[in-house]
Amino acid sequence: MDENGYPTEEELKELTYLANLPKCRDTIKRIEELWAYNGWGFVLVDSELELHAGGWSGNEDIIRTLFGTLFWAMCWKKSERGGHHYFELDGREKDGKCRL
Repeated sequence: MDENGYPTEEELKELTYLANLPKCRDTIKRIEELWAYNGWGFVLVDSELELHAGGWSGNEDIIRTLFGTLFWAMCWKKSERGGHHYFELDGREKDGKCRL
């Protein structure tokens, strides 16, 4: 994170790398580490992940980074106006890998 709490270009590149690997757990962990307001806008319950940007452009950068990755292609369920994104993680296995 930079001095203002935004993810750096290096961190977003790392997230792109992780999100293109079939390892959901690593990707989700990194999203959580980078997500501002993760007590509110990052919600992981069972096999569903909700990301609510909360108007924070750093969170929107994370969403843009995920878009077009393997993680997005495999897990994206829907997006709603206002920065609300929903992912289904039913393909998670106990070792943290997604089924392809």
